[in-house]
Amino acid sequence: MDRLLVMRSFVTVAKVGSFSGAAKVLGSSGSLVSRHVADLEKQLGVRLVNRTARSISLTEPGLRYSTFAQRVLDEIDDEDANIAEMHDRPEGPLSVICPKWIGSFDLGDAIAAFAVAHPKITLRFELGGMSDRTYDFLDSGFDVAFHTRDLRDSSVRLKKIAALPFVLCAAESYVKKRGLLADPNELNDHDCLVHVNDPVWRIGHGHASTLHKIRNVAFMSNSYIALQKAAVHGRGIALIPHRPAYEDLVSGNLRVLLPDLPVPDRSLYAIYGPSAQIPRKVEVFLKFLTSWFSDNPIPAFER
Repeated sequence: MDRLLVMRSFVTVAKVGSFSGAAKVLGSSGSLVSRHVADLEKQLGVRLVNRTARSISLTEPGLRYSTFAQRVLDEIDDEDANIAEMHDRPEGPLSVICPKWIGSFDLGDAIAAFAVAHPKITLRFELGGMSDRTYDFLDSGFDVAFHTRDLRDSSVRLKKIAALPFVLCAAESYVKKRGLLADPNELNDHDCLVHVNDPVWRIGHGHASTLHKIRNVAFMSNSYIALQKAAVHGRGIALIPHRPAYEDLVSGNLRVLLPDLPVPDRSLYAIYGPSAQIPRKVEVFLKFLTSWFSDNPIPAFER
């Protein structure tokens, strides 16, 4: 027996005063409504309705139970409406997680701007601690996670937010000591600064691109900031995010290598729950970030 269903049938009978009238209100049949009330009486072990050939009336327990049932149903309806309204309002808590290197650069700036623009959304933003399983962030209580790899997982939804440019570069002091890189195949002859999660470098775009597994690793780190600092100090060649390296490139602390064969961008993806209806706060968040990256491109500079 669906307790809420029979309670709603009973409350409607109490209001209307007949089974047939309640059936019209509920879009049901009089016999089904009558059976619901009989089931409820059986469940409670008391008679709730006095039945006559022409009318019905509530017993004393019926009057008491109709008041109780109406209060319960009203609270359920109110809470349903509140939850639906919360879903449609861009406010409340929003939990976001991403790899450390992304959050330390572009994404950190974008999310800070979002927090200022939407003060009614209480943001929780964590860096690192992400599982290899793409949907684990949901089990950990996060609404959105970010990746730079193209995911194929039906347990989550995916949206491309932006393209993150990368650059192959080295300090002038390294170039003077070891010479310019003339061809990607010469990487094996140079000291390379490698991210632990990026041991294979793609150089060039489209059909001109080639993959190079870095064998001469002079410095390895899980931090692109550390790799950038090592490059500035002349330790070797680095493949690093363009935006944080911009000032060093403009100042001449770093120079672009193989400018005619630029490295591909990395796509920044947001992943979130598979629900058909996206919470309004998540929708607003993703739209803001997409616009932020579009409105804040990396300035051009002379190479």
